[in-house]
Amino acid sequence: MKKTTFTLALALLAFAAAPALAQQKVKVKTKTESNGAPAPETEAAPAPEAGTGAGQAGTGSVGKSIAVAQYYEGGQDAMYAFIQQELKYPLMARRNRIQGTCIVSFTLNPDGSMSGVKLVKNIGGGCGEEALRVTRLLKFKQPEYPILTSLPISFKLGAAGANTAQ
Repeated sequence: MKKTTFTLALALLAFAAAPALAQQKVKVKTKTESNGAPAPETEAAPAPEAGTGAGQAGTGSVGKSIAVAQYYEGGQDAMYAFIQQELKYPLMARRNRIQGTCIVSFTLNPDGSMSGVKLVKNIGGGCGEEALRVTRLLKFKQPEYPILTSLPISFKLGAAGANTAQ
């Protein structure tokens, strides 16, 4: 019993320390191939963290480009402008000050229709349902092949009266 408890504790400690170790700077020594002399030490940057690249639907800015946005008339900026215009902040989420990003996944079919629309990440307070509603309103051009994609929709409390449910 003590051995399994110790092993479990050691495993938990290793998992807890892994993110901290991944962000440390590492010194790397390299050798040049021409004369065999050691090159000066260089610092390698930590590996970038994986993220969704989610922008804020309220501002229309996005960190990364969404692949399916090229099939939206006007591109990614127009798509997020439409989302901002149609998005209504749910009353329950506003009362409870819920903010965050919902992620909606769907398949864009070759005829331009969407299928398999589902909520991958829900922040609660009715935001997930609102993200699904707005996503279903989007109209895309016809791609050459089916595209499975996800769309981040951010909910951020801003000025009073903005994006409120009516």
